[in-house]
Amino acid sequence: MIQIIDYGRGNLNNVVKSFMNFGYQAEIIDQPKSIKDLSGLVLPGVGAFGDSMDSLNEKGFTSYIRDYIASKKPFLGICLGLQLIFEESDEFGDQKGMGVLKGRVTRFDIDEKVPHIGWNQAEFKKESRLFKGIPDESYFYFVHSYYVTPEDPSVTTTTSHYGIDFTSAIEHENIYATQFHPEKSQKIGLEVIKNFGELCAHHTSR
Repeated sequence: MIQIIDYGRGNLNNVVKSFMNFGYQAEIIDQPKSIKDLSGLVLPGVGAFGDSMDSLNEKGFTSYIRDYIASKKPFLGICLGLQLIFEESDEFGDQKGMGVLKGRVTRFDIDEKVPHIGWNQAEFKKESRLFKGIPDESYFYFVHSYYVTPEDPSVTTTTSHYGIDFTSAIEHENIYATQFHPEKSQKIGLEVIKNFGELCAHHTSR
């Protein structure tokens, strides 16, 4: 079973349907459940960093996510879900994240229009199982005003350009995350969903 965390930050139906279209079992949860029978965990989200962390903390999801990641099962963060697993954000002052990975979330300071909304290319920086079979410089759909700067640049799997080059996807051990929305990125984005589902199925079968 793949769980998609609902902490009041976005419509999650497209994410669930994307997994189910490939035959994967998926459910939305609004409170922590047992991780014992889980094969995958997804943290999506849009909105303010600090408010989202407050909601995750209040619902008990912060420790749940940390415990799940420590179990070495596949984890996927989407958009704000990528940013929240890092240490801190400068959105409305210093905001503390989950600190699963070291790095900071920063607002775009560029001449382009912010937020960054629309289709943009992702350039591969290293091989990633999340992008198996996906061509380099494929287009994905973005909606964000902030971007993450990992302390360890080796976790970056893709970068994209919008005024500056920024990290648009990461992979570290069992952690996968994208700044773009694969569930809104049509056929190529659904390949990302499919690949994550395969990672979950492979982990379960071991």
